[in-house]
Amino acid sequence: MDEHSAGNLPSTFDDGDVYDLILKDFPYGLDYYVALARAAKGPVLDIACGTGRILLPSMQAGVDIEGVDLFEGMLKTLRAKAAALGLSPRLHQADMSDFSLPRSYALIMIPFNAFIHNMTQAVQIRCLQRCREHLLPGGELTFDTFFPSLEIVGAPQHSRVLEGELPHPETGLPMRMYDTRSFDRVEQTQHSVNEVELLAADGSIERVIRSETRSRYIYKQEMSLLLRVAGFARWKIYSDFERHPLTQENEPMVVSAWNS
Repeated sequence: MDEHSAGNLPSTFDDGDVYDLILKDFPYGLDYYVALARAAKGPVLDIACGTGRILLPSMQAGVDIEGVDLFEGMLKTLRAKAAALGLSPRLHQADMSDFSLPRSYALIMIPFNAFIHNMTQAVQIRCLQRCREHLLPGGELTFDTFFPSLEIVGAPQHSRVLEGELPHPETGLPMRMYDTRSFDRVEQTQHSVNEVELLAADGSIERVIRSETRSRYIYKQEMSLLLRVAGFARWKIYSDFERHPLTQENEPMVVSAWNS
């Protein structure tokens, strides 16, 4: 085990400001979730709402939406961004598998792969049950994840991979993102050491921000079984946000389940 994978790093989600350096304007799934929120015939709940990437545009579109997130650092950044826009979102700090809110919702969303941070089948089922219990009759739960293709879960262990390079939003200087992954393919889990390198004007590394995440990947048929055990009677598993059928292992998985 290398020195950065010993399990003593902060979570990637502890610091919302650092998170937003990379993902503040990330477009993945944005149009899909905001469109569903706008079309919902009732209140909307954004689970793992993070720093508000989906929640804030939905509020700006007039949606009655609330947010849940486990990490106070994410909610703190979200509140500051909302205040700058003149918005006052209803936010709740809670685990996605253990929340209880007074309202019921026409739409519950879990965007941007967040569902895979439920680390056991029991916790995954509890998350789905909590969501179903908070849906209005006929309400929809939707979330995205990925199909664990051979390319993904068969990747070399402990290999530091450059995920991308972006300009710093304030300085314009380069930032590089690295991910070092390890797998337990029996338990279907992944551990990632994430590193953000902030470069100086001369190209040297000025600062490195290290964090880690853990996740559990889910196959399509297992996902169907989880939904059934959680009490859903009707669901669809798509390959993309246009809701095409899932037929290839290198496609995402976009799940919709209905409380009916």
